[in-house]
Amino acid sequence: MAVLGRGEGHGGVSILHALGAGYGAAASITLSTRVQLRDSPVKKEPEDPHGLLPAVVETWSSAGLPMPESEELHWAIRSDLPIGRGLKSSAALSVACIRALCDATETELENHQIVDLSSSAQLACGCSLTGSVDDSWAAVEPGWKVVDPSIPAADGVLMQGEIEGSEKWTILILNRGPRELQPDPERFQAAAGQFQQAISAVEQEQIFNAMIHNGRAVASALGDTPGRKTCNDMGILGCRVSTISGSGPSIVLILPTSQESSIRRVYQTIEPRGWEVLETAFRSSEA
Repeated sequence: MAVLGRGEGHGGVSILHALGAGYGAAASITLSTRVQLRDSPVKKEPEDPHGLLPAVVETWSSAGLPMPESEELHWAIRSDLPIGRGLKSSAALSVACIRALCDATETELENHQIVDLSSSAQLACGCSLTGSVDDSWAAVEPGWKVVDPSIPAADGVLMQGEIEGSEKWTILILNRGPRELQPDPERFQAAAGQFQQAISAVEQEQIFNAMIHNGRAVASALGDTPGRKTCNDMGILGCRVSTISGSGPSIVLILPTSQESSIRRVYQTIEPRGWEVLETAFRSSEA
């Protein structure tokens, strides 16, 4: 068994939901997905409910890019990101696979090209309604970007930056389990007024406030009353941000790393609910 190529893509947390805001924005986090492209079957078949892996290979081939010199292609995956929780796991996986194909074929791509391929693969397999361009940027590069998903990635970045003092913040992700509430585009569009508050905050580069407003709008669009209540409860415990990421159901909490007592209270409050808590941080270019 030979390893043909390796790649990695990172997860992210939402700033703007493209389905409701029209623009997408996400911030990259340190949780990641790592893949190996191999020439023979692996012991444990990867979990791929949407068929994203073959979609990536088909998208790569359709773009006229060289295929690895192997009769068979198999994927081995290790990931910190639970699937279908709003943490950009599909973007992280597709970016990791594209990078592994680059490694296997000695192909050099610009980051915007990787983003376009990732977006195309996600649309092709139906795991994204918008192409998740912002998610793919978060998987590729540190910091945050606001993107227009309707145009190629090279021209679609409208704003970008990094979380100021990113090393001073701890991110706790409450994994509430598999997604039960599926996004309805019409309901998201009906919440456009609420999403506008998030857009206005982003325009002033108030990223944390944008995340809060976006999470409230997502809760309304999904009818996620328990999620909205949990976000409110976590705010009382001292979280600077408590919001829903992606289309849920994960809840993202951002707290000052120095406030150990607040972080401890969050763990104590969540423990009886039986939810997994993932601890991570923002990715910055200085890391």
